[in-house]
Amino acid sequence: MFANYFESKGRIHTLCAGSSGSLLEEFACDLWKTGYAEITARRHIRAAEHLIYWADQNAIRVDKFQGEVLSRFDKHLNQCRCSGYGHYDRMNLVSGARLFMGHLYGAGVIDAFNTNKAAPDPVLLTSFCEWMRLRRGSKDSTLSTYSISISDLLKQVGDDPGKFDVKSLRQFVLDTSRKQGLAATKNCTTALRMFLRFLTAEGKCAVNLADAVPVVAQWKHSSLPRYLQAQDVERIIASCNLGSPVGRRDRAILLLLARLGLRAGDIVQIQLGDIDWKAAWISATGKSRRQTKFPLTQEVGQAIINYLQDGRPQADTTALFVGSRAPFRAFASHSAISVIAAKAMQRADVHCPSGGAAHVLRHSVATSMLREGTSLQDIAVILGHRSITTTQIYAKVDRSTLQQIAQPWPEVQPC
Repeated sequence: MFANYFESKGRIHTLCAGSSGSLLEEFACDLWKTGYAEITARRHIRAAEHLIYWADQNAIRVDKFQGEVLSRFDKHLNQCRCSGYGHYDRMNLVSGARLFMGHLYGAGVIDAFNTNKAAPDPVLLTSFCEWMRLRRGSKDSTLSTYSISISDLLKQVGDDPGKFDVKSLRQFVLDTSRKQGLAATKNCTTALRMFLRFLTAEGKCAVNLADAVPVVAQWKHSSLPRYLQAQDVERIIASCNLGSPVGRRDRAILLLLARLGLRAGDIVQIQLGDIDWKAAWISATGKSRRQTKFPLTQEVGQAIINYLQDGRPQADTTALFVGSRAPFRAFASHSAISVIAAKAMQRADVHCPSGGAAHVLRHSVATSMLREGTSLQDIAVILGHRSITTTQIYAKVDRSTLQQIAQPWPEVQPC
């Protein structure tokens, strides 16, 4: 397997001759199967070789590798004088060593190792997450967002819910709101109310304490949806380099955003089996977990085909879109889609009017449909809104229709 990465027979002989030569060759085989590029794989193999050499100098057996060993190796690199081994690219060396230890764990050579020194979640938070999964069917992504605010609360107020009071809860919300924006503050208050309801149900805090969490002031439909003009959207889509696998992937994603109005989270969850090529439909699971079918237009369908045929790497996942670097995995969250959209806007020299580039494209397709005469009811169906009230915000940007119903300003009679 070394021959896939090294041409020199002397180099291959050196790798095989050591006491851990078989482990390094299995590691190289694992890198090959995972799809690492040649230069990256060679760097990781070199890092693993360096780790083994250093461990041998310090009388550390390979089967005893743990998180502590990786930490010691990291410190060693700051003053490394190992003959024949470089130490300047310290970050990549540690990354390669960590990857090698992960391979050893997967092969059963070492026990599970933990390099994350973060303290475990508080017992109350763990119990809350289990309760939410069981009683409300909450997703892990939702609970991860809730956990941020709840962890901060337990650090500031304490982990004894019997001592929670109105003053401390409101002060926490006020302190938090000064550090973040409106949307993040609303997420914080929602998380606190759910947490306090859980504590109430478990009899661990005062009844109705959730009502003490203040409501974030936000007037409904007080703002305009942020969107882009049609010509700017076309420039963003055209900015993708169709000569590269990444460009073909990004164009397919941008078309799903700009033509079908899908959410970033919807795109992350699309599986290969969600596309019905014969019936020209693509299914997506929205925020309400309802499966919704969208028409697969010729433009969008062809872009996905181009990506699947000459862009999507072989990956051990059924997700439609995967990362462009080994190991090839599905996107971890919707944030990856927004990053792709934001980079496309930068390439096209288009200013994003607000945060969340992917959602701006969603707003743009809704605004465009409204101006072309599509009814709010039809737009609500396409966007997956459960209530037409959510869609009515787009009526504010339909200036031509608003001009037809605008009343003349009453004349002021002279005194």
